[in-house]
Amino acid sequence: MNNMNLNAGRRVRACFALLLALAGTGVMTPASAQRSDQPSIVDLPGTHVRSDVGALMDRIESGNVPAPYRAVTLAQLEDQLRRPELQASIGKGGTIAVLYPNVEEPFRSAFVSMIQGIEERTKLHVRSYPVDPRVDTSELNATLKRNGTRVVIALGRQGLNATTGLDKEITVLAGGVLLLSEADNVAGISMTPDPALLFARLRVLLPELKRVIVVYNPQKTEWLIKLAREAARAQGLELSTHVAGDLARAAQLYPQLIAAADSRHDAVWLPHDTTTVEEGTILPLVLRESWNSGVPLFSSNALHVKKGALFGMVPNNVELGRTLASSALGVIAGDNKRRSLTPLRELQTAINVRTASHIGLNLGERQQRSFDFVYPQP
Repeated sequence: MNNMNLNAGRRVRACFALLLALAGTGVMTPASAQRSDQPSIVDLPGTHVRSDVGALMDRIESGNVPAPYRAVTLAQLEDQLRRPELQASIGKGGTIAVLYPNVEEPFRSAFVSMIQGIEERTKLHVRSYPVDPRVDTSELNATLKRNGTRVVIALGRQGLNATTGLDKEITVLAGGVLLLSEADNVAGISMTPDPALLFARLRVLLPELKRVIVVYNPQKTEWLIKLAREAARAQGLELSTHVAGDLARAAQLYPQLIAAADSRHDAVWLPHDTTTVEEGTILPLVLRESWNSGVPLFSSNALHVKKGALFGMVPNNVELGRTLASSALGVIAGDNKRRSLTPLRELQTAINVRTASHIGLNLGERQQRSFDFVYPQP
């Protein structure tokens, strides 16, 4: 089948499913049957999917169409969709829109994966809007209202900034944004890994560990440290916290703390904190001190694993999209519970086997397979 016929088939499936949904049958096609490289032009109403939709679509495609449905052409279906009463029904109950930064690869792929997860959970091809730093928020607001948008999932800092001019009736859920604090009054999921998952993995790798050392800037990560204290307590660990309000203080603290640490019972945690885990000066310093002393170093940022940290965590972007979509569907369904900022729990883990071996931790193939990424790569 050539591409033209394939695309026409997909459009027929999408159009037929939409007509069924608008007729009150509650049947919708999966997002995979609707997805194309073009921007979405309709949002299907509702969230309930009938289990027999696959069989029905197979019968339609095979020509064995059940009564009372009759064969219609693609042009006739599209003409039906233009009817005012059907267009008025499309946004009934509210729709979901996604705002994401208009950036180039490789960054774009992360946001595309999040959108994929959103579509998989909602069973819809959601409306997605790439936004630039100077986006016209009033025009964007008008477009979203015209399309019946009830919930905006804002991805990345740029996507979140674009929501500042939106009507209060539109609920905003943030995702893919680092270093959000409670003061931001934003609901959604931070890109900062949940300390509970980090510490649980640490416990498995180093069961004799007793203390986690962290240097942080309270203005940026106080909310995270509160969660970390609870997470450490749950794992039977002591969380030793040290405040550094600037780069100079962080550079002074790390060598002192690592020199006084016990390599068998202590480990250093690098949170997402641009003051105390500054990439140009602080990170090389901490990596060097950790390697020379044998004190384990783990990070909230999986990119640090490539550079020598023992392990770190990275977002599972598709799963993050699914979780954000579930929250959005809850809003549309009338779930009025208070939503807040939560750390990231949709994660994959990276391990540096050379660092592990250096501190006396020999990981077999089975243990290595429990990680999503292994460095150095063979």
